Amino acid sequence: MKEIKATEIQGNLVKLISKDWMLITAGEMGNYNTMTANWGLIGELWFNDMVEVFIRQERYTKEFVDREGRFTLTFFGNEYRNILTEMGTKNGRDINKMNVPGLTPVDLPSGQITFEGAKLVIECDIVYSDILKKENFKDTSVFERCYDSAKIPGGIHTRYYARITGVFVP
Repeated sequence: MKEIKATEIQGNLVKLISKDWMLITAGEMGNYNTMTANWGLIGELWFNDMVEVFIRQERYTKEFVDREGRFTLTFFGNEYRNILTEMGTKNGRDINKMNVPGLTPVDLPSGQITFEGAKLVIECDIVYSDILKKENFKDTSVFERCYDSAKIPGGIHTRYYARITGVFVP
């Protein structure tokens, strides 16, 4: 893969995250976990190119992200949609995500993990994190829709602000 600057990322970033989805991966070869996500932001904050991602408390990948203090975001073409769906609906405590057919891990120079077939990889180091709080939602309908509803199972999210340390394209 070729390294580029964050400002050289091509395409519609809102679509890339919300519609195309991404894998959040943390750990090292032989001991990592990954999950699909479609909530996040990319931009500038605190004089750095940054990402903001959200991980629910109960996700196994969160343990890896918290322990490592860094993670990768990996984006794929539509041909990986079924794998991304599986990575978003299956828990790493229940299946070994290191052995999912069609998902081949690759070491980046930093030792972080990404996967063959990626169309974009963003390496990140965590700068700040906190747990979302119900009382901080000014529009309470957002909290009700995303956290109080039986339609969307799971706990509240931790949000992570992370400095972009590398961007790679094929």
